[in-house]
Amino acid sequence: MAPSVTERGLKSVVWQKIKTTVFDDCKKEGEWKIMLLDEFTTKLLASCCKMTDLLDEGITVVENIYKNREPVRQMKALYFISPTSKSIDCFLRDFASKSENKYKAAYIYFTDFCPDLLFNKIKTSCSKSVRRCKEINISFIPLESQVYTLNVPDAFYYCYSPVPGNDNGKDSIMEAMAEQIVTVCATLDENPGVRYKSKPLDNASKLAQLVEKKLEDYYKTDEKSLIKGKTHSQLLIIDRGFDPISTVLHELTFQAMAYDLLPIENDTYKYKTDGKEKEAILEEDDDLWVRIRHRHIAVVLEEIPKLMKEISSTKKATEGKISLSALTQLMKKMPHFRKQITKQVVHLNLAEDCMNKFKLNIEKLCKTEQDLALGTDAEGQKVKDAMRVLLPVLLNKNHDNCDKIRAILLYIFSINGTTEENLDRLIQNVKIENESDMIRNWSYLGVPIVPQSQQGKPLRKDRSAEETFQLSRWTPFIKDIMEDAIDNRLDSKEWPYCSQCPAVWNGSGAVSARQKPRTNYLELDRKNGSKLIIFVIGGITYSEMRCAYEISQAYKSCDVIIGSTHILTPKKLLDDIKMLNKPKDKVSFIKDE
Repeated sequence: MAPSVTERGLKSVVWQKIKTTVFDDCKKEGEWKIMLLDEFTTKLLASCCKMTDLLDEGITVVENIYKNREPVRQMKALYFISPTSKSIDCFLRDFASKSENKYKAAYIYFTDFCPDLLFNKIKTSCSKSVRRCKEINISFIPLESQVYTLNVPDAFYYCYSPVPGNDNGKDSIMEAMAEQIVTVCATLDENPGVRYKSKPLDNASKLAQLVEKKLEDYYKTDEKSLIKGKTHSQLLIIDRGFDPISTVLHELTFQAMAYDLLPIENDTYKYKTDGKEKEAILEEDDDLWVRIRHRHIAVVLEEIPKLMKEISSTKKATEGKISLSALTQLMKKMPHFRKQITKQVVHLNLAEDCMNKFKLNIEKLCKTEQDLALGTDAEGQKVKDAMRVLLPVLLNKNHDNCDKIRAILLYIFSINGTTEENLDRLIQNVKIENESDMIRNWSYLGVPIVPQSQQGKPLRKDRSAEETFQLSRWTPFIKDIMEDAIDNRLDSKEWPYCSQCPAVWNGSGAVSARQKPRTNYLELDRKNGSKLIIFVIGGITYSEMRCAYEISQAYKSCDVIIGSTHILTPKKLLDDIKMLNKPKDKVSFIKDE
């Protein structure tokens, strides 16, 4: 039976690899098993398969490894866990002694490299009960078909906090992230050329060097014992401060807008219909969501009612016929109609909830934000006095502090840093003294807030000819980077390689944007079937995720896959930035040595 999991890019690749390396590896005809998962593997499996898929693989029950469970001694257990002390200690408790074993035998599959200390614990304690013990190298979550996350939001603090004594935590998290990124490449069967953004911080450089070294080790010692040369793909590693603007302005494409304005937790949207409270999961199994999530809210609001009318008219046309066969057909189609209508209702509710928030306060903000972000107004006229653009937002009593902070940040980003006096005045006038670290702490990300010297602003591509909505003129920086990487225009000084790059990507990057490069067989080779893998240290936005899909659509032969430590919303990011200069206890996600 074919798996019900949607055939969508990265998710499908991950599910197929788990199927082959885990389930096929320990499958016996007619034998059922219990499956034990930890926190990370629960998220991993939930992202790429359904319970029906696990049933097809002979899994009868899925249990949480951390919880107390009743023994089922007549059954074998499949452990799919991260190689951490916590998970391994829970496993060892299940096989404490022959008389107390909870299961008949164990098959253990680790997400990635298991440290020797932990592996030896298993070996000395209960090796007779273990039928298999393997590392499968999938230590990331395929969040969408072109988006992955390492599921380590606390990495933001460790990589950017200036708190003394943070170095050990930072080194450990860098090592762990590098191992996870290698599993992304391994799952895609790529050994990419690794590049990084050289300024203004050195996090990207450090992480890129670690990834390059671990890729080299992995492909020397992979299961086939063959050395895999560099493939035609690139991996770009970037620090979060490369584009602060995209993280704080209000986005009006559907997915980004919904996650910014509404209380959506774990992709679950709560809404009311016919007076009843309902929940819906926003996921790629929903074809309508995939179709409209990257569209502007104005387009979505036009499209959904049209679709509802289409479905209703199809239904009525079928109902008009009263032959037996027509009735049979209708009965078969009714669940489909019902399912379609439910999805339309969910997304119409979602769009209307977004618009209610937008009309209340956000609409006026958006014009100011776009003018500050671009430095020009909707007519293309240069903004001469950014403070004059900002003031009406600060004086408006309807805007909450968070929106005012976002506007102040866009003002500071637009003028590439301000003076201490000016910043103090802004903070006092808006009465945000308690939240002032949400502004000041951006400097730890290498973003000029009160700069010692004036830095040049990065040049942007002219996109004025591209069709857009007046309140959505900003294009995230990542889109320029993606286009330049695929067209081989990234400056090699600004984007150094960690090792000798494959010949197909080995250009000087100094070609003028107006000069049409000569196409040769190497360029065609590079663009055919190659991948551009991007990793941002410290979170990516929904608008940046959207760019990966847009660029893949524009350059059909190059897949863009974007990932990060976690996914950002503006409010969560500002809360994280506020905490950067405060001490933090050691957190549990760093892999035990």
